[in-house]
Amino acid sequence: MSVDEGSLIAPHILDYTYKRSLGPVLSRFFTGLRDHQLFGVKRKDGTVLFPPKEYDPDTSESLDELVEVADTGVVKTWSWVPRPRRQQPLDTPFAYALVQLDGADTPFLHVVDAGAEEAMKTGMRVRVRWASEATGSIKDIACFEPA
Repeated sequence: MSVDEGSLIAPHILDYTYKRSLGPVLSRFFTGLRDHQLFGVKRKDGTVLFPPKEYDPDTSESLDELVEVADTGVVKTWSWVPRPRRQQPLDTPFAYALVQLDGADTPFLHVVDAGAEEAMKTGMRVRVRWASEATGSIKDIACFEPA
């Protein structure tokens, strides 16, 4: 592609220079992760969403009643990764899994370090393996492992 002598060219750098304000629900969730506690949020019908949201995805009602859930749960479904890529969370074979924590009514996507594909089962019990250094992010859950 050629540029005319009369063309004006200006570099453009896409940059996000702001920080997101979390609000009371997500602030408590991420502080809990840092402190090795897991919080979901109770909906009007009594069910618990994990991770918590500030609004009910079905009714759009505001949510703010946090409840602690366990660091153990059950695998609802999974997919094995035999050869992890550089940017994936583990450098050894693992499973992406929907894990429903005890005390929560919704599963969430994370990784399970089961050691081998044969060890993975739908319905298996798992527990959190915490990261060695807590930062107050979802990465404080390093992975799940068989319970």
